[in-house]
Amino acid sequence: MLLGVLIIYLLSIIFPTGLMKDLNFFSRSQTLIPLVTLVLASLIGLIDDLLQIFGKGTYAKDPLFYRKIKIACVVLIGLAISFWFYDKLELTAVYVPFWGEFELGLLFIPFFIMVMLAVFSTSVIDGMDGLSGGVMTVIFTAYSIIAYANNQVDISTFCAVIAGGILAFLWFNVPPARFYMGETGMLGLTVTLSVIAFLTNSVLVLPIIAIPLVATSLSVIIQVISYKYFNKRRVFKVAPLHHHFEAIGWSREKIVMRYWIISAVFAIVGVIVALIS
Repeated sequence: MLLGVLIIYLLSIIFPTGLMKDLNFFSRSQTLIPLVTLVLASLIGLIDDLLQIFGKGTYAKDPLFYRKIKIACVVLIGLAISFWFYDKLELTAVYVPFWGEFELGLLFIPFFIMVMLAVFSTSVIDGMDGLSGGVMTVIFTAYSIIAYANNQVDISTFCAVIAGGILAFLWFNVPPARFYMGETGMLGLTVTLSVIAFLTNSVLVLPIIAIPLVATSLSVIIQVISYKYFNKRRVFKVAPLHHHFEAIGWSREKIVMRYWIISAVFAIVGVIVALIS
């Protein structure tokens, strides 16, 4: 993604023709923030992956400590970007479908951070070959359509390029996987997705478009609450949800393909809601 942006941007400077200018989708107003977010969050994920692979001692073997560090990093990223939205872009409201703008004022900043953390929590969907790649491709394709309908052409192209990049990865990630996304991919994609949702003013449509991500996070939350507060009872055999389906006998290929189908259906519904409301 970063190489694609840089190459096209440099070509548009070297060959300032109409075509190259049209192909260049790097802009300060639309794609600078999501690009910086993608790179920064992916680098944090890369550090996490490297520590888990090559790290030694209790620090490297403590997943809970890892999680706390990553959450703190996501909060800091969310704080910086939400303040930019609030102060520079003067964005203080969210659009409620079929109703209109809902003013949040200064509460926009904590709401932004909360959404970013919620989307980040869905990275646990990355647990089966081809699952997260297929789901994230559909989601970013849906937001590409929404951005294009909003005349945000650069954001639309940005989302489409991400979707294309994930498809190239997915070619080698289908069962049996030769490459894995890890935190490098999922942290970058989930955090960037929340930024895209706010930039396109369709953050409240995100739970529809990203229904597999929502179901995955909810299954973990429900399982933890049930186990902790209801005498260690389990609602699911295993959490997250896709591992529950695996535990009851579904093949991994069946789970992945059905998640792709559900993603496509709800992405279409979410795009329709975003465009007609």
